[in-house]
Amino acid sequence: MKELMKKLADVPGISGFEGEVTKIISDELTDHADHIEEDKLGNIIALKKGSPDGPKVMLAAHMDEIGLMVRHIDKKGFIKFSKIGGINDQMLLNQTVYINTENGPIFGVIGSKPPHRMKAAERKKITDYENMFIDIGASNEEEALKMVSIGDPIVFNHTYAELPNSLITGKALDNRIGCLIMIETLKRVNSKANIYGVGTVQEEVGLKGAKTSAFKIDPDFALALDVTIAGDHPGIKEDEAPAKIGKGPAIILTDASGRGIITHPTIKKWLTSAADEAKIPVQLEVSEGGTTDATAIHLTREGIPAGVVSVPTRYIHTTVSIASMEDIENTINLLVSAINRL
Repeated sequence: MKELMKKLADVPGISGFEGEVTKIISDELTDHADHIEEDKLGNIIALKKGSPDGPKVMLAAHMDEIGLMVRHIDKKGFIKFSKIGGINDQMLLNQTVYINTENGPIFGVIGSKPPHRMKAAERKKITDYENMFIDIGASNEEEALKMVSIGDPIVFNHTYAELPNSLITGKALDNRIGCLIMIETLKRVNSKANIYGVGTVQEEVGLKGAKTSAFKIDPDFALALDVTIAGDHPGIKEDEAPAKIGKGPAIILTDASGRGIITHPTIKKWLTSAADEAKIPVQLEVSEGGTTDATAIHLTREGIPAGVVSVPTRYIHTTVSIASMEDIENTINLLVSAINRL
């Protein structure tokens, strides 16, 4: 499973360009699903059939990662970029990146005015992304245009690595962790339910793929599989982010202070009962932060009972997120146990 996690974490796939992730999911589930298709928006939908009258269960994991896009090339060949997804500007500076072009990846570095030439007031401020650029080594605009094009997606250059205590780090754990969990759950589950494993597109820019795939499937209930903020490190109060790495998956009861999903009571009872029965450690979370695919899914058609199961992860929306393989395994076990009880 670690090899698959590495493969998923390292492959490029910013919002709107998830094709390589789609291929991995399709290849992994070919022998474990009764039907696999890619819809018009790019979501991949794998169905593992149960009994004809069994409920339809949707497991949604978004495939996209945060990234950048080529917006402008100046006369000297330097590239200005736009942010795709929620990115804090201070994490961008001095990163190395790959621009994925039609002819293959082009390496670049994100630069800005050096601190030696900044005034004292400038040095105290965070450099915003509009004052940054990407240097690909081009001599001028003409040379740069032979290498890259406007609209090319840009992926951060950070490779997957293992740390002590079953921890892992990678550039796209949000949300290739969810993709891994969805794949492994479909491989292991044996249920009368009809399980739809969905790799959704463009979650980071508006939960787009979840809306269209949920409308198509019209499930009886659904779970979004994602990551949540682990607050077990310096600089954050426990009450702001109570989830901890190594304590099991987080069952999200509310996100965005209720502006996102408020988990259906039936879903909460189903998941917590399965965890108790299988003796799987879980954490309950009421979040004031962002939302997941479940926010879009639960408002589809006449409404779909939905919930979120997330893996606690440090440093989300950076290139150095950290999570626990033990938490990932416990999340898979929880889902398999819960679905097999249906």
